[in-house]
Amino acid sequence: MSQSADLFQAGAIAGRPLADRMRPRSLAEFSGQQHIVGTGKPLQRAIESDHLHSMIFWGPPGTGKTTLARLIARHSGVQFLSLSAVLSGVKEIRAAVEQARLARQQESRPTLLFIDEVHRFNKSQQDAFLPHVEDGTLVFIGATTENPSFELNNALLSRARTYVLRALAGEELEQIIEQALQDSERGLGGSGLGITPEARRLLAEAADGDARRALNLLEIAADLAEQGEIGVELIGEVASGTLRRFDKGGEAFYDQISALHKSVRGSAPDAALYWLARMIDGGCDPLYIARRVVRMASEDIGNADPRALEIALNAWQAQERLGSPEGELVIAQAVVYLACAPKSNAVYMAWKQALSVAKKSGSLEVPLHLRNAPTKLMKELDYGKAYRYAHDEPHAYAAAENYFPERLEGSCFYRPVDRGMEIKIGEKLEFLKRLDREQGAG
Repeated sequence: MSQSADLFQAGAIAGRPLADRMRPRSLAEFSGQQHIVGTGKPLQRAIESDHLHSMIFWGPPGTGKTTLARLIARHSGVQFLSLSAVLSGVKEIRAAVEQARLARQQESRPTLLFIDEVHRFNKSQQDAFLPHVEDGTLVFIGATTENPSFELNNALLSRARTYVLRALAGEELEQIIEQALQDSERGLGGSGLGITPEARRLLAEAADGDARRALNLLEIAADLAEQGEIGVELIGEVASGTLRRFDKGGEAFYDQISALHKSVRGSAPDAALYWLARMIDGGCDPLYIARRVVRMASEDIGNADPRALEIALNAWQAQERLGSPEGELVIAQAVVYLACAPKSNAVYMAWKQALSVAKKSGSLEVPLHLRNAPTKLMKELDYGKAYRYAHDEPHAYAAAENYFPERLEGSCFYRPVDRGMEIKIGEKLEFLKRLDREQGAG
């Protein structure tokens, strides 16, 4: 190779982002995901034996989904084609399929088609390449940050094996950072640039499991570094404003609100505060959390402590009036109160049962004695006849009176638990039932 060609290649490498330059060239250089590519693991065995099959790579950003697809293609010697579901449609899929068909006919060479963000494809787009997966024209690998069970067609899922990629651990990210600093061909090696152990740890933390983010932050820090060393202060400046992994519409979002809700339900205030902090730190709208906290107060505490609902509503109102960050403290106060409060789902279960009965039983008529009688005709038809006004009865209770449609008389939905205020509610209802029995016996 001529000197000018060497310079051109070096310039081309230098002009690419550090994260792209440091992309692993072999499985030996690939970091993380040892649960699927480690020795003896399913994907590693398939790669080593050249038993390619269609796959779905599901995991957070920066965990190596694209890189792994490229490495598989390189190791197997197949043609590699890549499409982004954000930028491509059926036309691009057909062009890729035609290219794969030509490679198969002319070179007897298989094709691996990689679809990034495959969850962005609609049903017709996903269906477009299924026949070509079936007839062996191409091997399909789709990458997604969303749960495939919700975002991908069953037909596609049945033809591909799903591999779950995990966020990289801090130690793995620190290793990637160190490799980039030492690699003189593709990385920052030879520049005399170093990083203190504490700064490297903080950089790995800021990357939050994302290798691409780690290298992007490292590249920015390298441009700003003075005296050949990256320190803690510089990493703090570079990483300020970066958000944790949090997809406001995706599975991570629902997983975290689920964890918050279940921590409150499980009377674990410290865990509840942690998940609240994770969501706020990740950019979640505090008003969304406040609304969900109101739901928790009703669903999981209910009448065991009616104050919980009032406190949750007050927190919602405080967030609306104060905004962030002041209002978030009030939400935290409500979350801790709810987590520590006595728990009851009695109203929640009673409401579900009542709804179910109402839907199944049809349009049962209101008993005559419960009907309103504002007209003479209605009175003549016995509307409201024999209705017993509870305030005129002993204990302000019309013992043994029926308030259900006749077919549902005696139904019971609400069963208070023996915790908190519902202990007293249960005692009151048992007293009223005793009056019912006495009235019936009389």
